[in-house]
Amino acid sequence: MTLAIALRHFFPNFALDVAFTVPLPGTVVLFGPSGSGKSTIITILAGLLRPDWGRIALDERVLLDTESGICLPPERRGLGVVFQNARLFPHLSVRGNLLFGARRAEERRIGFEEVTELLGLKHLLERRPHALSGGEAQRVAIGRALLAQPRLLVMDEPLASLDQPRKAEILPYLARLKTALGLPILYVTHALDEVAQLADWMVLLEAGRIRAAGSLAELSSRGNLPLALRDDAGAVLSARVLRHDAERQLSLLALGTAALWVPLLSAPLGTELRVRIPAREVILATDAPRAISVHNALAGSVRAITPDPLRHAALVEVAIGEHALLARVTPDAVSRLGLTPGSAVFALVKSVAVEVFAPSAASS
Repeated sequence: MTLAIALRHFFPNFALDVAFTVPLPGTVVLFGPSGSGKSTIITILAGLLRPDWGRIALDERVLLDTESGICLPPERRGLGVVFQNARLFPHLSVRGNLLFGARRAEERRIGFEEVTELLGLKHLLERRPHALSGGEAQRVAIGRALLAQPRLLVMDEPLASLDQPRKAEILPYLARLKTALGLPILYVTHALDEVAQLADWMVLLEAGRIRAAGSLAELSSRGNLPLALRDDAGAVLSARVLRHDAERQLSLLALGTAALWVPLLSAPLGTELRVRIPAREVILATDAPRAISVHNALAGSVRAITPDPLRHAALVEVAIGEHALLARVTPDAVSRLGLTPGSAVFALVKSVAVEVFAPSAASS
């Protein structure tokens, strides 16, 4: 299954010109700064704006083809759309809002009980929207979209209006959606913490154009993309729990053929996890270190080096087997170590610096 989008649309002060095809299921994230064109793509996809030129196909089903005169109305596109604000009906209870989403559905692939359980809504069913927190309201909006039985769930910055505690509350529910339902998701954000936990594939947008598209693991480890210039840059990788060492209070994860120690986890052996290794936490060495506190010394080779002049730094991509890490170091370090593409290095990573996220069914 694929989602193929090609669009051109011109505003007085902005031009959108994009084309990409991404595999489904999984979560595809449109990522970029405000004004890069993310929400415009969503608006066109949802059928709320007709572009100057475009074609959109969800697998073999064409939703839009301006050259052929095809433009399905919003209600026939098979999309469930969740916006920044919950947009709940104030006169209906949570139950009423949820059931409203099911009214026009022709099939029942996703059940009411399943959705309320998945999103933790059972204790809220008789409440009215004014009695909900921001995070609870967004979960109801997601549930309403799911009960419309969409072929694709579209989420336009659903956490943008929430404070950090509410975001932390709702992110695990979003991560659970694709694993529990296997439902394709197109997700719009400019928050990298959401990307790290949710994305399988990314489309990076900049000023109405596509800067890059690919898997999260690939794009998060490239030093020549805007992601790498952020303070919170870092590689996001899939890992598997190999063993636990309760005495040392550590767990060992498999990163392909490499291994990574992290603080002790409660996850069962074999659990698939997602880890993020911040670029600022990676130290490079040309020899294996001895008698240091760092648990992880990953043998690899330099893949590429990109200058970061604003920080007086360099971004070094390090290939570790089939994976890659990103390290932010000084130009002096690159010079002293004699690093060039192909150089053998060790990437040193403190176990406490590794961020471990909830299990993900889709490999990133």
